[in-house]
Amino acid sequence: QVQLVESGGGLVQAGGSLRLSCAASGRTFSTYSMGWFRQAPGKEREFVAAVGWSGGNTDYADSVKGRFTISRDNAKNTVALQMNSLKPEDTAVYYCAASPAGTKRYARNYSYWGQGTQVTVSS
Repeated sequence: QVQLVESGGGLVQAGGSLRLSCAASGRTFSTYSMGWFRQAPGKEREFVAAVGWSGGNTDYADSVKGRFTISRDNAKNTVALQMNSLKPEDTAVYYCAASPAGTKRYARNYSYWGQGTQVTVSS
């Protein structure tokens, strides 16, 4: 069992930066790949980024590649999403998720989810 709690969301102007953090409970955190997803109003939840259990394998959606960076600290049971050059279209609720199946892009591969944190980017 893994419990996930996101933090760091907020309101930022276009071009600005935010850093999301996800704190995980449970001694098995380092055995899970971790991902970030987002869901905008009226849209389906979409993949943003994922990182493998060791932190060495990462994957990004094309829409955020070069602007967002995912990282993890297994000693602290945390995963972060550094978001730079934010755009209004990045506005969404961002979710942290844990997968036992490697760095995956599909939500169905993730077993545990946080409650989400709101990111709003104004133009």
